Amino acid sequence: MTFNDLIDRRGTNSSKWDKMEKLYGVSPEDGLAMWTADSDYPTAPRVIDAVRQAADHGAFGYSWTHPDYLASVQWWMKNRHNWEIDTDWVLTSQGLGNAIALCLDVWTEPGDGVVIFTPVYHEFAHKVNKSGRRVVECPLVRQGDTYGLDLEDAQSRLDGSEKLLLWCSPQNPSGRVWTPDELRAAAAFAERNGLILVSDEIHHDLVYPGYTFVPMDVAAPDARPWTVTLTAASKTFNIAGQRTGNMIIPDPKLRAAMRHRIQTLDYDPSALGVAMITAAYSPEGAAWVDEQIAHLLGNREVFDATIAEIPGLWSMPLQATFLAWVDFSGTGMNHDEFVRRLREDAKIATSSGPGFGTGGETFERFNLATQRARVEDACERLKRAFADLQ
Repeated sequence: MTFNDLIDRRGTNSSKWDKMEKLYGVSPEDGLAMWTADSDYPTAPRVIDAVRQAADHGAFGYSWTHPDYLASVQWWMKNRHNWEIDTDWVLTSQGLGNAIALCLDVWTEPGDGVVIFTPVYHEFAHKVNKSGRRVVECPLVRQGDTYGLDLEDAQSRLDGSEKLLLWCSPQNPSGRVWTPDELRAAAAFAERNGLILVSDEIHHDLVYPGYTFVPMDVAAPDARPWTVTLTAASKTFNIAGQRTGNMIIPDPKLRAAMRHRIQTLDYDPSALGVAMITAAYSPEGAAWVDEQIAHLLGNREVFDATIAEIPGLWSMPLQATFLAWVDFSGTGMNHDEFVRRLREDAKIATSSGPGFGTGGETFERFNLATQRARVEDACERLKRAFADLQ
């Protein structure tokens, strides 16, 4: 199948499609799911073959060590991101949401401050609040058509009770690819304030031509004593439902603390998830990712062209990710009105901008990881919903 073959995900327990009516009032029968960050096309053929092989084998008992899996992670980081890692650095979590929760559990206590640069992935604040920690928002600043850091302002918002920095790279929801200098500045900020730096790099494979993603550990290797990097194949290969992610921790003390917590919780990775990621992190998987990026680039161009045609709407130019960040402030409408038009008139479910924290009040996030026909459909719906502005 190609990226443009339509697949009906309704009625398959898909969170993206079957949950949107409950959350947003948009029926999957005539609505479009453009909110949660998974894609609507099948994963790479090599990954599907790995599932078939596992099914043909038929035994799904306990598994033990996974040297091929660890070697595939090592190969991927070297060949796709020029990052030399040791397989001993890799610990496995039940996805990156679980990894973030584990990091909060291991390196902070209830009441501690956790720094986030907003607007940012809404699960950062959700996880912090659910764990009884305190969110410390440091707003990003608009620099031309993207976001930048204001570390002086960020410093003024800290009171010394902060223990951890949740960092997002590439940045979600803006699609910003941080420069090595910016990454080093963030690492230095964490060191000055005694913060464990947890770098969520889940979108690192989805970078557009003209931009280069640099892992935090490559940009700031001196920061290893206080840095933990989170990665996963889930967004890249649309296998988030396998709940398998990586915590790459070069520092032995940090790694020992996390390994102890994982062992205490008696967690081992899913054998099927490990098999799928081992297959994904391969030359064949890499070729498929390159094809996906070309598809997403086309979707981005179609979507941005339509947004540019509608007065008052503006889409932040994406450098990475499949998540378009659209500003509605130019319409003069309040948040409730433009969201009503999206959900009731256009029948599109999007991720609500205010949920991403300070700076997201006038935005909505659109997921473009779908078939071209659905992007084109969304564009026509948007033009009709905001026809009075044209």
